[in-house]
Amino acid sequence: MLRILFVCHGNICRSPMAEFIMKDMVTQRGLEDSFYIESAATSTEELGRDLYPPTKRILRDKQIPFSKRRARQIVRGEDKRWDYIFGMDHANIRDLQRWFPDAKEKIHMLLDHRAVSDPWYTDDFETAFNDVYEGCAIWLERILHDQTEYTHT
Repeated sequence: MLRILFVCHGNICRSPMAEFIMKDMVTQRGLEDSFYIESAATSTEELGRDLYPPTKRILRDKQIPFSKRRARQIVRGEDKRWDYIFGMDHANIRDLQRWFPDAKEKIHMLLDHRAVSDPWYTDDFETAFNDVYEGCAIWLERILHDQTEYTHT
């Protein structure tokens, strides 16, 4: 089973959006039993809160299933639980590398070429959704390609 963690600052917008988008993508392919997917925050600001209401709205509009959840913060040592850890922006990556200095090969930006737009500041949930969807689609293809190559070598 491949284990994926998505991380953003508060764990109420971008990282849970990525969690539910990726879960939907693997379910659409019939691979839900091959993946374990979660999300977390680098900060303590939103701990215990459910998805931000506009995040729920965009997921509903795009027909991405989601469930009630509670924002949580990453904890030291949990890098060992994950095969892939995705940050949404450069600040997330810096925080992740500080938290998990021995896991640099597991830590990636969700988008290679830029940060995922942060709707907390822009109120643009459409752009954030599109960024997250693009990153999840690209990474799912990479992961599946890598797994296919790994099993054939």
